[in-house]
Amino acid sequence: MTRGNQRELARAKNQKKLQDQQRKKGSNDKDSNKGLTLEQRKQRDADLMREKQQKALDKPAGSAS
Repeated sequence: MTRGNQRELARAKNQKKLQDQQRKKGSNDKDSNKGLTLEQRKQRDADLMREKQQKALDKPAGSAS
């Protein structure tokens, strides 16, 4: 136990380094976007937003009746 808090400091430093690497990744390299082109990603995101908006519109109408 002569290392003191050196081990914890090394872990924190490594964790920060990994987060920085993840942040610097391009959108093509991220797991959810693997193998998709820009147009495919835009279409997928637009579809998700339309579904979300439709749910938001349906929710107040359903609770009012």
